[in-house]
Amino acid sequence: MARFTSFDGTELAYREVGEGVPLVVLAGGPGRASEYLGTLGGLDGSRRLVVLDNRGTGESDEPADPFTYRRDMLVRDVEVLRRHLGLDVVDVLGHSAGAGIAMGYAADFPERVGRLVLLTPALRSVGLSPEQSDWDAFLAARADQPWFEAATTALERNAAGDDSVENRVAASPLLYARWDETTKAHAEAELGQWRYEVAAGYNAEGAFVPGVLRRALVEFDHPVLVYACSEDPISPVRRCVELAGLFPDVTLHVHEGVGHYPWVEEPHVVAARLEAFLAG
Repeated sequence: MARFTSFDGTELAYREVGEGVPLVVLAGGPGRASEYLGTLGGLDGSRRLVVLDNRGTGESDEPADPFTYRRDMLVRDVEVLRRHLGLDVVDVLGHSAGAGIAMGYAADFPERVGRLVLLTPALRSVGLSPEQSDWDAFLAARADQPWFEAATTALERNAAGDDSVENRVAASPLLYARWDETTKAHAEAELGQWRYEVAAGYNAEGAFVPGVLRRALVEFDHPVLVYACSEDPISPVRRCVELAGLFPDVTLHVHEGVGHYPWVEEPHVVAARLEAFLAG
């Protein structure tokens, strides 16, 4: 892993894989080490992936001030990384909560972003989180699955205050369209990749001002890809349609039959679609 010093003196790590034009990749979780992204289904075959471990995760150091775990503060790390790489403009991809960071970066540094990919984006930062009706419909469609009772019991424990990584993993079958050996291994890897303190800091009070971010994104006129998946409860398609409506130059792609981590379930499809967008 390569390293750089961010705005507050915290040492952050990133890995580079592949050849070609750089693509800065921002992990979600929030609070999960970027290892879970892999190569996004083989996207490193056409792009040089610069995959950041957000502060406090993976190989990156913990900051002296936990306030800097906040979503809007993580935007600053992306800008310091861009300068460290010596690039005037970067393409940026954010997955899930990483999309919240990516949107913040596009809002604060629009002149530094070439193309923006929001891959199964978390939507709290723009006030478009799934509503109870979305969850009700999603769960009803899966009630016959053998893992359903255990997974929904984990959701109930979470609502009651159980924020442990073990409980997150117990609920994780809901995030994939297929629960097989591949997806189970990907989910269980989170046991060694996620940190509660980082996740809590990302969501701390003041991190989200949806109206301000929405107004800024309306002015962001660079190409944007909103990548939604039909079996994803975190980023419901109908909400992703609303997100896409904020941008003047946007492509909305709906990947049918996969969940929140589409490159795990259909890697070649995801890599090809991302490559096509990034190539223009």
